Amino acid sequence: MAATVIDGKAFAARVRGQVAEHVARLKEESGIIPGLAVVLVGEDPASQVYVRSKGKQTVEVGMNSYEHKLDVDTSEADLLALIDRLNKDADVHGILVQLPLPSHLNEDMVINSIDPAKDVDGFHISNVGLLGTGQKSMVPCTPLGCLMMLRDHHGSLSGLNAVVIGRSNIVGKPMAQLLLNDSCTVTIAHSRTKDLAEVVGRADIVIAAVGRPEMVPGDWIKPGATVIDVGINRIDKPEGGTRLVGDCDYASCAAVAGAITPVPGGVGPMTIACLLANTVTACCRAHGLIEPQGLTA
Repeated sequence: MAATVIDGKAFAARVRGQVAEHVARLKEESGIIPGLAVVLVGEDPASQVYVRSKGKQTVEVGMNSYEHKLDVDTSEADLLALIDRLNKDADVHGILVQLPLPSHLNEDMVINSIDPAKDVDGFHISNVGLLGTGQKSMVPCTPLGCLMMLRDHHGSLSGLNAVVIGRSNIVGKPMAQLLLNDSCTVTIAHSRTKDLAEVVGRADIVIAAVGRPEMVPGDWIKPGATVIDVGINRIDKPEGGTRLVGDCDYASCAAVAGAITPVPGGVGPMTIACLLANTVTACCRAHGLIEPQGLTA
């Protein structure tokens, strides 16, 4: 039986709809409009596209969007001064500094200069520590989106065996922590893992987030397992041009898995949707209001 396709586009649309409803209630009941500030340094083409999409979707759900585009040679002092102003701006509830930054800027210093309560990317060391100890935090958007889709598909995740392939600070490590918090038994696999195929083959849930095109074949997957493919890789087509693929070989994995996310159209759309959800959550926490249900970890 072919795997159930977990439609990230449709799921993200539902999340944006929930966000829009909550934003409308905030405006009507409290006169508050959540605000998201995005800072882009330089002219990286992919980052520019991503920032435009974030701004467009922010406005579509009724929130205020503040974009700050800085020259590639902007000094660290000037960038930190901007972040300080945004930290103090009561109309800004979420701050995101688009990565990667130019090489002369210290990414860790910049990220940790953001007010943790406004860190809607969930990268600040305080939020990392809060998540790691099971406390209320801002959760990184991509892992949060994966968790939402898993909860929607499985209901309870308690007791399931999960393997996370990849140990990045952005996806792998927070994803593992979220699964632990939902009572999964979690293994983090990586480039030094021995007999990776055997490790993956025991998993009820496989999260592939390693950045290697189609590295996970179907014969690694336990029959009926859920496969969440975070990878987005561009490869050459034999006839010319390129196509996007994930970290899993989709055709062979879909033939074995119980459910699977496609690439594109799986995890990707959830990242911005969860950014919007995090901004509303941050706004509600800032004003002591009830947080939206189902949009947090």
